[in-house]
Amino acid sequence: MLTFIGLGLYDERSVTVEGQEALRSADRAFAEFYTSRLIGTDIETLEAYHGTEIEVRDREGVERDPEPILEAAAGGNVAFLTAGDTMISTTHVDLRLRAHERGIDTRVIHGVTAESAAAGLTGLQNYRFGKAVTLPFPYAHGGEGVPDSVLDSVEANRDRGLHTLVYLDIKVGTGPRGPDPDHEEYMTADVAADLLASAWRDELGVVVARAGSPDPVVAADRLSALADRSFGDPLHLLVVPGDLHHVEADALAGLAGAPAELLGE
Repeated sequence: MLTFIGLGLYDERSVTVEGQEALRSADRAFAEFYTSRLIGTDIETLEAYHGTEIEVRDREGVERDPEPILEAAAGGNVAFLTAGDTMISTTHVDLRLRAHERGIDTRVIHGVTAESAAAGLTGLQNYRFGKAVTLPFPYAHGGEGVPDSVLDSVEANRDRGLHTLVYLDIKVGTGPRGPDPDHEEYMTADVAADLLASAWRDELGVVVARAGSPDPVVAADRLSALADRSFGDPLHLLVVPGDLHHVEADALAGLAGAPAELLGE
């Protein structure tokens, strides 16, 4: 059995009870933290809390060389861990399909996602979000500013009156000069807001910082104003709102401090 477990958003306690039970009963546990990570903990604390040794795999060790994971799952119960939700915030369908081809049973135990947290913390209605995008570091896409694909998606969502969830780039194990096992870098919301204000338009944006933690931050203002603020430790998200229902506008004013003139009031 290969059980995919989403660990949730922040620390070793963010996992569901079902996920915790599956992890503690597994014969072996593997994890990847190159696409996202639990900022509120580290691997040693995670292992101690759950009483389980966890082997952390890099991108190549999951996507190009999954054989150790599959071999272990062919002969026992294996847990595969990611931050957030293992099949939404991070998609590991390929690994699951490889297991099926080997006759290995699989199971998915979902975790809280950044997508649901962004809606919950901002008061924006989850069914009014369109296609999500990831804003990369300029060096990561080989150009400057914001890729056209990101701007096109924001515009397409806005044409439909929909909000855009902007995931901010994470670089673990690779940096501006290529592979680097010691490199760990997280795009912050002020940098993202500045990139969008420069490449797109200076309109309303909403920052969500440290969702799932005891001290999340939610702030709404013009992108240029958000670019001049500091939002503390990662992880950060940015939302570009579309058309606002009056309840959403009230929520952004009351929960995120959005200026009235940006809400059409």
